Amino acid sequence: MAKKSKKIDLTIRGMTCANCSLTIERSLKKKVPGLLSANVNLATETATVVYDPNLSDLKTISDVVKWAGYEAIFPEEKNKEEAERKKEIQKERKAFWVGLGFTLPLFILSMGRDAGLFGNWIQAPWINSLFLALATPVQFYTGKGFYIGGFKSIRSGSANMDVLVAMGSSVAYLYSLAVILIPLVNLNITIGSHVYFETSAMIITLIKLGKMLEAAAKGRTSAAIRKLMNLSPKTAHVIDQDGNQKDLPVDQVKKGDIILVKPGEAVPVDGIVITGNSSIDESMLTGESIPVDKKKEDQVFGATLNQQGLLTIKATGVGSETALGQIIRLVKEAQGSKAPIQRIADKVSAIFVPTIIAIAAITFGLWWGLGGDFVTAMLRTVAVLVLACPCALGLATPTAIMVGTGVGARMGILFRSADALETAHKLDTIMFDKTGTITQGKPQLTDRISLGSGDEWLKLAASVEQGSEHPIARAIEDGIKKIGIALDEPMDFKAVSGFGVQANIKGKRVRIGKPAWFEMDEIAKKKAEELVLQGKTTMGVEVDGKVAGILAVADKEKETSKSAVTELKKLGLEPVMLTGDNQQTAKSVASRVGIQKVIAGVLPDQKESLVQKEQQKQKVIAMVGDGINDAPALARADIGIAIGSGTDIALETSDITLVKGDLRDVARAIRLSKITMNTIKQNLFWALFYNVALVPLAAGVFAAVGVLPNFILHPMLAAAAMAISSISVVVNSLRLSGKKIK
Repeated sequence: MAKKSKKIDLTIRGMTCANCSLTIERSLKKKVPGLLSANVNLATETATVVYDPNLSDLKTISDVVKWAGYEAIFPEEKNKEEAERKKEIQKERKAFWVGLGFTLPLFILSMGRDAGLFGNWIQAPWINSLFLALATPVQFYTGKGFYIGGFKSIRSGSANMDVLVAMGSSVAYLYSLAVILIPLVNLNITIGSHVYFETSAMIITLIKLGKMLEAAAKGRTSAAIRKLMNLSPKTAHVIDQDGNQKDLPVDQVKKGDIILVKPGEAVPVDGIVITGNSSIDESMLTGESIPVDKKKEDQVFGATLNQQGLLTIKATGVGSETALGQIIRLVKEAQGSKAPIQRIADKVSAIFVPTIIAIAAITFGLWWGLGGDFVTAMLRTVAVLVLACPCALGLATPTAIMVGTGVGARMGILFRSADALETAHKLDTIMFDKTGTITQGKPQLTDRISLGSGDEWLKLAASVEQGSEHPIARAIEDGIKKIGIALDEPMDFKAVSGFGVQANIKGKRVRIGKPAWFEMDEIAKKKAEELVLQGKTTMGVEVDGKVAGILAVADKEKETSKSAVTELKKLGLEPVMLTGDNQQTAKSVASRVGIQKVIAGVLPDQKESLVQKEQQKQKVIAMVGDGINDAPALARADIGIAIGSGTDIALETSDITLVKGDLRDVARAIRLSKITMNTIKQNLFWALFYNVALVPLAAGVFAAVGVLPNFILHPMLAAAAMAISSISVVVNSLRLSGKKIK
């Protein structure tokens, strides 16, 4: 994206099929100066537009969308968007029920007359006029949107679903109208006496019903976004400079504001605890059911639940800057993006409607010209036009992407784009950073080996380490405190460069440092060497000139790392460790989690180069990391996977974020990708198969070759089949939401 570019997400009203989204994209690319990209998504009814603000503006974009026959609603018009959506739904429902009210009696009377159910009165000439009276409101009130949409589509240089519906229903309606009018004006034309008003009415009413059901189903696919947005509380208890409390809407809270969070309330924004202690349920963010203890200077996140104590926090992230806001943004971007496989559907849709119109024209010409039967030709033509609406094709990919990314969000796996969701199942190599990714990212006391009797040396060692700020000192101090040993204050503390630290503890001279600093017997040396071979930082502890014990510190592996690697191997992927740590430590950690290939001592730019080198071998690479040093490799990899607890730069350069930091989610992301892609392929197959199989049937190909000599696919059945095909694609995508990804 260019430095001067601006990105805007719009809501688009009025789209009905895949050609609508393509029409808007083409119009924007042709008529918006400085446009860098435009991506219109039918399923989410959104457009993501990137443009140069020096060459264009929002009004230009809005005007072009309007010229193309649609309405653009900007983010700041959120209230308008909701109002317009409700208004449109009410309008569509009213149009459907009006259509149904006129269509049902028309259908019953028409079918009853054909079946001879109502006696001689139903054969009276005035009955056709009654049918006309019942069909006209359906044609021009319920079906008005198809005419308007079709006209705007043709005006912008394309043809969408509305064109097919308007043409198909109009042919049946106008033919029936001609049956009534020709005898009245005494024209010497033989056209038949049977009217097909019920056909035109049923086409419009059934398709209107299908679109309503489709809209309801599409609404369910975006439920993940609504659920996430509803997690955030609406108000916050803000403490002003005078210490007074006032409740403000969350969107009015600013960074630096002091906020009171009471027990049982949701935390309104991201912040740092100033006073108080409590347990916070962070399951909505991390998926972990065990509450997390919070004290002064700990970080808390918006929408998490304060279970016990009273907390005062300082706001550090508000609105879209909160962790929840970032999750919502990522899910929206992923749902609104296009997977590469969508390009297939886009290319087909771009030529589909003109092709169908041509097929319909050929169908009419051949059946009327060669068969001489105008009515048969008309019915087959109408069936072709109505049956072939490309709605299912346009919905096949985006609905599955929406549901797939929503499922991922619930699991704590955030896909930045549809491209990431599609590519994940193609991976064959997973490269891992070590520190903070496979390991916990901080040193911990792992071994305590006494070389004498008693545990007093542990107390003395930890007491000395209180004087040091080194991470290893913190690990020793914390590890010994955890076993319930109280410490004493160190006196005459001194750090000896290159070796360790020393101090006096209640008259005893205590030293802690590298084994080489001390004179150890062979048994002690052997034990120290064993710990070093395990990749641990090893230190001796000397009390009054005698070595009393050995301590070892290491960055422990996460509990889930080994099982995560095992799962990836089962999926046929090769795990590789890339780390800046030394070879010995790296190999030791790798062996414990089951990774055979280790590349140690690499710098950030070398990580990126190694990823690129593997890609040149035609491998599809994922890089998993959490730090700034991983960012180049994350960006270079086919899929960059960031640990949710990692740095901002790692998160920004990744394609997938694992919110919980659980490496097992890498395998889950791959499985979700496979399931989603299978669903997309199923959708595309059935959408294409449906047209390939049924369009020839509607056109009468089978009848022409003698397979079904007397079969005519009635346009009403074609309309029902078209509606069912669109709904089935969406429902098949919704099945994803019930899948259990292990």
